Amino acid sequence: MTLNTPPLSPLSQAARVCVVGGGPAGLAAAEVLSAAGCAVQVVEHMPSFGRKLLMAGRGGLNISHSEPPDKLLARYGTAAPWLEPALEAWTTEEIREWMSGLGQESFVGSSGRVFPTVMKASPLLRAWLERLRQQGVVLHTRVNWTGWDAAGHPVFAPVQPDGTLPDSLKPPYVPDAMVLALGGASWPRLGSTGTWVPTLQEQGIAVSPLAPSNCGFQVAWSAAMRERFAGTPLKPIALGFGDHTVRGEIVVTATGLEGGALYALSAALREHIAQHGSATLMLDLRPDLTEQALASRLSSVRPRESLSNRLRKALRLPPVAVALLREGGEVPATPQALAARLKALPLILMQPQPLARAISTAGGVTQTACTSQFMLVARPGVFVAGEMLDWEAPTGGYLLHACLATGRAAGKGALQWLRDTHA
Repeated sequence: MTLNTPPLSPLSQAARVCVVGGGPAGLAAAEVLSAAGCAVQVVEHMPSFGRKLLMAGRGGLNISHSEPPDKLLARYGTAAPWLEPALEAWTTEEIREWMSGLGQESFVGSSGRVFPTVMKASPLLRAWLERLRQQGVVLHTRVNWTGWDAAGHPVFAPVQPDGTLPDSLKPPYVPDAMVLALGGASWPRLGSTGTWVPTLQEQGIAVSPLAPSNCGFQVAWSAAMRERFAGTPLKPIALGFGDHTVRGEIVVTATGLEGGALYALSAALREHIAQHGSATLMLDLRPDLTEQALASRLSSVRPRESLSNRLRKALRLPPVAVALLREGGEVPATPQALAARLKALPLILMQPQPLARAISTAGGVTQTACTSQFMLVARPGVFVAGEMLDWEAPTGGYLLHACLATGRAAGKGALQWLRDTHA
């Protein structure tokens, strides 16, 4: 159910607000603040805005999910109670209406995921930036926020040593409020570097260590597996870990495994590896057939056939599946034992792929470091949004949805704080 909060009235006089970070969360905050009459400047250290959003657009820009609100909320795990007010205040339907207002219609795919009809991000981003400009937002690129000076004032500097800092950001510019939306640390080449962590920690702000989420994992493949099958997809399969089972697709890489089915288990696998040094993933190579059905089909093929031929003729398994069987040690000889192995093939995962290769980031500014409106307790007037916050979610639209929702919530929080302190 949507949280029906009354719209925030404009401030009696324009408050100066600086938003640091030009991704979805930062732009969402800027939209709310500028609509209420604030003099907003957005500072982005990259040469352009929304680079990670544009990357997501290469896959169609899965911006949200149409499942019921309670099910959607559960996707955020232990962070769900924290994020619930923001998510209730910016629902999937409201996101679709917002997109339509920017001239970008959307549709719900067969999986329930929400996409723009044009299946890319650039038209949405262009229209969004134009709206912000029309609302008076000043957009800066190639500018770094480097922290606070001894007086507690924010410090800005051009990214390039020979660059020029915009006059509007030069001292004595001291904004009345700030929103930080610098992202996590995945895909750093797109702008999210995580270099803000020590800056906040120096202010006594609790930050959980950043870790890869929705990521691949490393496996100690044999040389033959690496050389022959790196880059080979495998579907349909099912993955099991603990009480969780996920069907979908994986891809063999030179160093391990990637793919959507694996990403859905990444949080549990990452935590297990951190505690125990490795994790055993169970792979079902034919999730559509029971173990007994597999055994029956295998029994129908002459035992004199090679393993590859038996599996190809009886089960249509590709060569990569056969190679995975052999990676697991001696292959069972009897149809029943082989069927059991095909339904539960153990793969030992050594560690997650590096954070820079992850789709998203776990960890960040903790809930205890923030008020309910995402303001930093240690820095009144400074709000945090998006992947800087300590939450994670699977792919499927949940990541962008929460970035947009927390960005808007931080913007509304800043407005309320400005009213309370400038009354």
